[in-house]
Amino acid sequence: MKEFIIQHNDSAQRLDRFVGKAVPLLPESLLQKYIRLKRIKVNGKGSRRDFRLSEGDRVQLYIVDAFFEAPREENSYLKVSTPRLNIVYEDENILLADKKPGVLCHSAGKWDYNTLVANLQAYCYQKGEWRPGEENSFAPALCNRIDRNTGGIVIAAKNAEALRIVNEKIRDREIEKRYLCAVHGRPKPPEGRLENYIFKDAKKNQVYVREKPEPGARTAVTDYRVLKSANGLSLVECTLHTGRTHQIRAQMAHAGWPLLGDGKYGSERKNRAYRETEGQALYSYALRFVFPTDAGALSYLRGREFRVERVDFVEEYFGPDAMGALRTKQEKGE
Repeated sequence: MKEFIIQHNDSAQRLDRFVGKAVPLLPESLLQKYIRLKRIKVNGKGSRRDFRLSEGDRVQLYIVDAFFEAPREENSYLKVSTPRLNIVYEDENILLADKKPGVLCHSAGKWDYNTLVANLQAYCYQKGEWRPGEENSFAPALCNRIDRNTGGIVIAAKNAEALRIVNEKIRDREIEKRYLCAVHGRPKPPEGRLENYIFKDAKKNQVYVREKPEPGARTAVTDYRVLKSANGLSLVECTLHTGRTHQIRAQMAHAGWPLLGDGKYGSERKNRAYRETEGQALYSYALRFVFPTDAGALSYLRGREFRVERVDFVEEYFGPDAMGALRTKQEKGE
């Protein structure tokens, strides 16, 4: 028998989800079976799988030792890792990181020290804000993801309460995200809304834009406005109202203005003319915590906005003053 005492970061989780994180080698099917057979108990009694745990609860697992990982030194790799983070904002609950193009948010398979989440966890460990040996299931985590070849602000949670709140606010669309992109051509009208449907082919990791509803297609809404045009390109600011896979890339291409460098949805011929063939010119450069409803421990963020200071493709194609001009416009409310 192994027992876990529920800590602050474990509380409010469902029993089955806590056990799934605390004992990752235990298959989901067996986990649910052992709960039904009362071989997984809370405070000495059988419990439902959706029971919400409270701090101080004792979870007892009457399962074979083979499902528990062999003891090891407290995440020793974190002691020698050198964190590489571009921090936009940080407090005791969250961290906003400016992820550069080419960096993965999470590894595709085995643990990768070069991912954003690995550097986040190493950073929190070295600051003394996270002690893996004292946690049953929690680790600092990313609340949103950005594609490998897209850059921009990623929200990270340093504790379980912040993670729950931010995930809820993202789901309820209470966090506004704005992107900058460079597109071929000049969008007309210069300001408008793209509203259609996106169907995702998971096997190909590609989406398709549809003008009418169809099974499996989901509504996609993006507001855009042209900020500057030069040399056959336009700098466009996009505001997402939905969060579909490849939403901006697919919608802009569908409208006739593919992103510079986008090999999946854009034009390879046009991209070669600008020698941009390794990644799309797209950056999640600003976010605002709208929070029209209660945000609990993160209420102090209500109304606050954060932006990156520099975007390489903006300076390269639209001049070193383009970001400054954008900030001036926003300060004037234009």
